[in-house]
Amino acid sequence: AFPVLCRILTELKLLGSEVGLVVLSAGVGNDVVGWILLALCVALVNAGSGIVALYVLLTAIAYILFLVYAIRPVFLRILRKSGSIQNGPTQSMVALTILLVFASAFFTGIIGVHPIFGAFLVGLICPHDGGFAIKLTEKIEDLVAVFFLPLYFALSGLSTNIGLLDSGITWAYVFAVIVIAFVGKFVGGTIAARLCKMVWRESFTVGVLMSCKGLVELIVLNIGLQAKILSTRTFTIFVVMALATTFATTPLTTAFYPPWYQKKLAAWKRGEIDWDGNNLGQDTQSVDSDAIATDKHDASDVRKLLVYLRLESLPSLFTFISLLGGEKSETTISRVHPSKVDANNQGDHDETWPLIKKRPLQVHGLRMLELTERLSSVMKESEIEDVSTRDPVVNSFHSFGQLNNLSTSGDVEIVPEGSYAHTLAHSASEQGTDMVLLPWSESGSLSETATTTVEHSRQRMLENGPHTLFLASFLNQAPCHAAVFVNNNITSLAQREQEPLSPIKSRQSLRSTHGVPSQSLAPRAHHIFFPFFGGIDDRIALRFVLRLARKSNVTATILFVDVEPNSEPAVTDAERTQTNASGKEDAVHLPTTPSHETIEQERSFFTAMKDSLPSDLSPRVVFSTISTTEPLHTIYQHAQSEVGQAPKSSGDLIVLGRGRENGINFRTEMPRLLSTVAQMSHPGTDVGHVLGDVAHVFIATAIKASLLIIQARKY
Repeated sequence: AFPVLCRILTELKLLGSEVGLVVLSAGVGNDVVGWILLALCVALVNAGSGIVALYVLLTAIAYILFLVYAIRPVFLRILRKSGSIQNGPTQSMVALTILLVFASAFFTGIIGVHPIFGAFLVGLICPHDGGFAIKLTEKIEDLVAVFFLPLYFALSGLSTNIGLLDSGITWAYVFAVIVIAFVGKFVGGTIAARLCKMVWRESFTVGVLMSCKGLVELIVLNIGLQAKILSTRTFTIFVVMALATTFATTPLTTAFYPPWYQKKLAAWKRGEIDWDGNNLGQDTQSVDSDAIATDKHDASDVRKLLVYLRLESLPSLFTFISLLGGEKSETTISRVHPSKVDANNQGDHDETWPLIKKRPLQVHGLRMLELTERLSSVMKESEIEDVSTRDPVVNSFHSFGQLNNLSTSGDVEIVPEGSYAHTLAHSASEQGTDMVLLPWSESGSLSETATTTVEHSRQRMLENGPHTLFLASFLNQAPCHAAVFVNNNITSLAQREQEPLSPIKSRQSLRSTHGVPSQSLAPRAHHIFFPFFGGIDDRIALRFVLRLARKSNVTATILFVDVEPNSEPAVTDAERTQTNASGKEDAVHLPTTPSHETIEQERSFFTAMKDSLPSDLSPRVVFSTISTTEPLHTIYQHAQSEVGQAPKSSGDLIVLGRGRENGINFRTEMPRLLSTVAQMSHPGTDVGHVLGDVAHVFIATAIKASLLIIQARKY
């Protein structure tokens, strides 16, 4: 039941655990042994005498050796010559593989072994290099799953006669078969796992998973029925047993190995806690000091960054992350050809690499692919290390890090769409990430293949969709700082000025860019505009802006928005908590009115950050303050004058806090501004609930700058 086990382990997030690896390895061995015993059993049943059975067995062994040592090398050579291993199977190679399957099945059928055994052998000799087996499965799985598999289940259902289970004795046999089948696998798997030094709960989980049945069991039962080994009543009993044990696998596994126990066991194996859950090796005072140091570190700098990699967002993500990287070394290295190095003076010609003054930023890229109902998706998950090594997005990310003085790593996770937020949060927690960077999707979909036109992209960004729900869910459970990046043409290339059209003869269409060269990388200038309202999100955002401003090609304007009291109605307790797109409570839209003490604290913090500005940042960073009763109108007008003013820049950036606990109420002002500037009759709430009202205004008004919305870690 290898495919069924892969599916269950993936949905329970156990595929990469010790339990998952043990169960899958044992399942592969169990299937191989089962197929061999099946072939032997069928050969013995079909043979008229012992000599004939021995002849069939020896012929089958000789055929296996012929496939492995004669057919497989030739098959691999043909695949490499056609490029099918590197680029996926061509149409002719798919035809050749299917021809081998039918020929092998025909041969094993005529020698007295079932034809399915021959097809199984061809599957064994198919290479997994370069993902060939997965890509071949992708090409043929639709026909198999839509046409052949339903027919097979229909035939199995026709062969099953529940009406034959018509007595108490028969149902007693059914119960006994289920118990014996489950206990045999459960006890055997548990004892074997316990002998391998696994704890009891892990051993019980291995035993439960090993008792799982799948499609292979139905195939074996049908072969036994066709060979007259099983009667129809016995066949029905075994079918009921296979279904019962398979349906019981998931709930029993969850009961024996729940998520909270997995976390406890992982911490215990790392030596962080004892078996009772008490921390080891640190007292209360050290914990408090470590927590204080961690808080200061999180507030001052970002050393570990986790990036959610999406194919459509790679160019803009690369440009933004490069602002966090270290300065490239200008030291050139003179190398000498090895053949011209004197053996006696070899030590004098050793290469001296420039020292890196600062530890490079550690950036981990996580690409998440959807786990679908397709068998190829399950196969990718079972070969996840090979998939991560070959993934072009992850490899591009590694190359980008090497060019920008970044310490990069990357992984691919194949999970259901509903688990994207949990997977990202779990990865950030495991790696001790300081900040998670998430790109905003213009199509509103989690799929990387979704496309949208320019006319509809702005509308899609303001609508509720799977990507919006994913972001809202992650922000509610984020274990660290989080930043959502909304791209608006930020790039490493200078922006191209649109040339006026002139009526000349040309072979190109008016909107053709064929043959137009890209402009030079220099100057790669970026300007940042940050309106500071106050609150924990804005404080972290202010420090992050100063982190970005360390780059010599970045300038920044930091505006403290002092909101004066107005006649806005007070916010009631019922309005104070709003339900966001994920269905969870999150006070973003309607906070309470800020008190005078809160305003003074934020002003003091802003002044302290201004006074402590390093001297090397003074020429590029400007602090200013403005008082207003209409904060949205004010910052929108300032943003219009700050960003998009240099046509040859590489794109400007507006940094915003998500707006939790800042005490600003935009209930009346926001609809008026959107109706005036963006011609929107109603502002909507999807984007505002996820990113905050200020970000909603900038997205709806198509500001000429990218947006970075920061949410601070929940302390």
